[in-house]
Amino acid sequence: MPTEAHMPVSRRKLGIFAVLAVAGALTLVVSGIRAREDTNAKLKEWTDDQAVPAVAVIYPDPGALTATIDLPGRLEAYYRAPIFARVNGYLKSWSADIGARVKAGDVIAEIDAPDLDQQLLQARADLANQQASAKLSEVTLARRKTLIASNFVSMQEIDERTADLSNKNAAVNSSQANVERLEALAGYKKITAPFDGIVTARNTDVGALINAGGGSGPPMFIISDIKKLRVYVNVPQTYVPMVKIGGHAKISVPEYPTRSFEATVEASSQAVDVTSGTTQMQLGLDNIAGELMPGGFANVKLVLQRGDNVPLHIPSSALIFDQKGLRVATVTPDNKILFKPVTIARDLGRDIELAGGVTVEDRVISTPPDGIVDGDPVRVVSTKGRPATATAKQGEKG
Repeated sequence: MPTEAHMPVSRRKLGIFAVLAVAGALTLVVSGIRAREDTNAKLKEWTDDQAVPAVAVIYPDPGALTATIDLPGRLEAYYRAPIFARVNGYLKSWSADIGARVKAGDVIAEIDAPDLDQQLLQARADLANQQASAKLSEVTLARRKTLIASNFVSMQEIDERTADLSNKNAAVNSSQANVERLEALAGYKKITAPFDGIVTARNTDVGALINAGGGSGPPMFIISDIKKLRVYVNVPQTYVPMVKIGGHAKISVPEYPTRSFEATVEASSQAVDVTSGTTQMQLGLDNIAGELMPGGFANVKLVLQRGDNVPLHIPSSALIFDQKGLRVATVTPDNKILFKPVTIARDLGRDIELAGGVTVEDRVISTPPDGIVDGDPVRVVSTKGRPATATAKQGEKG
């Protein structure tokens, strides 16, 4: 049994232990509450961060996406002459078939025109008759003039004979002109090549009825000069200012899939077709080897010559089209959304050339999230490219 002297000491120790235990418990409770508050604060901060959309931005690129445009074109001979007959008759013979190379002046066909031959014979006979009448009138006038001194003839008769001689001479001239006209037509019985080239069409044969003129049927022959070709292409109105006379182009055709041919822009129609909204342009293409054929399809890759204002380009995913029009979403320096309307210069599929609306220093969201509005905060997670001002400053430092 403990003595009464030891009892106060034990109670004092127990009191101290109790106080220490309570203090420790309070410390643990306070530490737990504080840790939980810190965890809640961090969780709230993380939740708030996750609520702000994360975006990737790009700087509009001032470099040209492409300096060419592909358009369909048509090859034509530089010179092409449909040959029609000038006289009526029947085809007597021909000497040049399709694909034949001919020289200027070569006879390629001959027409038998018996009606014209008879007209020429008649005209020559009429001319001989008129010449004889004029000769008789001239001799008669000369004889009458010798009798003037003897007063055997009057001046009235001399004047009448002079006028008659003038009429006869005029008739001679008229008959001579008619003969020359028919002789010129008779020369057209021989069909000749107007220039050096190739016979690309023959629409007649021996014995065929030939009618003069070009409105009664197809041409007898078509002769084409293919040493040089014309390439016709319809350029959309938007690109016409960038296609200059003297500019270059590459021509490709189906029969040579691995080759291309150089061409030069020679002329423009200087007018826009109201149906297609295009301007026809003509290109010149050397074809000395005769590899390309007139009338064929060609793909024309035109070189575009831009001015000082080079358009900016962005990915097509950056475009937003809604009730407010065509826009892009940009990020301000304080990481807030700012929409800007833009105008498209050219749609090239994955990339878009802009005619206006943004600058090289704008941070454009490459793929804007749904539901964002002006003033919404965003979190930039990646940046592609850099503004032109930063590039220039870096170049100055270097």
